[in-house]
Amino acid sequence: MAEGGAAGFRGRGNQPAPSTLDGFAHRIARTREAGGVIVATGGCFDVLHAGHAQYLRAARELGDLLVVLLNSDTSVRRLKGPGRPVNPVADRRALLEALASVDAVVVFDEDDPREALDTLRPDVWVKGGDYRVADLPEAPLVHSWGGRVEILPLLSGRSTTSILDRISDAG
Repeated sequence: MAEGGAAGFRGRGNQPAPSTLDGFAHRIARTREAGGVIVATGGCFDVLHAGHAQYLRAARELGDLLVVLLNSDTSVRRLKGPGRPVNPVADRRALLEALASVDAVVVFDEDDPREALDTLRPDVWVKGGDYRVADLPEAPLVHSWGGRVEILPLLSGRSTTSILDRISDAG
């Protein structure tokens, strides 16, 4: 890594996070040129909770830039059902962008993030402990450019589904 390294890229200051990979391309290129590591993760992040915050912090510690690939409202509905998402994509994106661990949020409309991943080509693709590398359709793609897939442990007892179930049970 170059002197000062890509660690100098941590945090956006007052800059808004770009919403497309094209808008973030310059920063990604600068980080790579400095020998930095690009980390990406993805998900719905519908009801942000402490488990998400811990997971994103741990993902960010694996590299110098963290890009969150966020499922669009249409994508979430296809994956989770007609009652989801609870929070619209603009709100979910704003909450993720407010976290110091997140450098950019990019919304995608597909059922899985392979297209966005193929454009971004992160050094590390991160998923939560409820996944196995062998079951991830995107794992071979990430491996095809020399990237690695990391599975991070989840914070016990924290999930969007359990939160929504408790709300529903409370009536």
